[in-house]
Amino acid sequence: MLDLDRIRCRLATPQTDPPIPTDTRQAAVAVILRDRRGDTEVLFIQRAVKDGDPWSGHMAFPGGHKDPDDIDLLAAAIRETDEEIGLDISEAAVIGSLPPARPMSVRRTMVVKPFVFEIDGNPSFAPNHEVADVVWTPLEPMYRGENHAVDSPDGGAMQFNGFRLGGGHFVWGMTYRMVQTFFETIDPGYERRPEW
Repeated sequence: MLDLDRIRCRLATPQTDPPIPTDTRQAAVAVILRDRRGDTEVLFIQRAVKDGDPWSGHMAFPGGHKDPDDIDLLAAAIRETDEEIGLDISEAAVIGSLPPARPMSVRRTMVVKPFVFEIDGNPSFAPNHEVADVVWTPLEPMYRGENHAVDSPDGGAMQFNGFRLGGGHFVWGMTYRMVQTFFETIDPGYERRPEW
């Protein structure tokens, strides 16, 4: 169902995003896929725990804010991936993009644009101080809801829907929404779950 041929086909139609207001903070992330013995896997990072970071300790896609030197958001995703985990995806196939996401936990207006990349093999990583872990995980269990869970990842009373990965990692929040948007793009019949 989620083999790379199908994903490439579904993402082949270019998207037209609404214009981004000039006062909006812009960021981009890399949704990195690979084939692993017939299974499509996706790469997540765990952000390092840091005071003042609204996504401290969260599972995320590599990426970050657009710098003045970045020619566009795609360049920002490529640069940030190299800086955060030491993975150069500048020559990797960009097989599509997803609609921009908006974080709910940040007061300032912000959009995050996901770009979908395809790479081969089993690259090594050199995480910087912003990254606590790098994790490959198969897409299929998330798509089928096999590892769907409800948890309170920050230890508070509020519980969130998400995907429980190996090693105790929990994908929730904006990244959870991006994963579901990805599944909706690949399969228009996908039933999206609420965030909470």
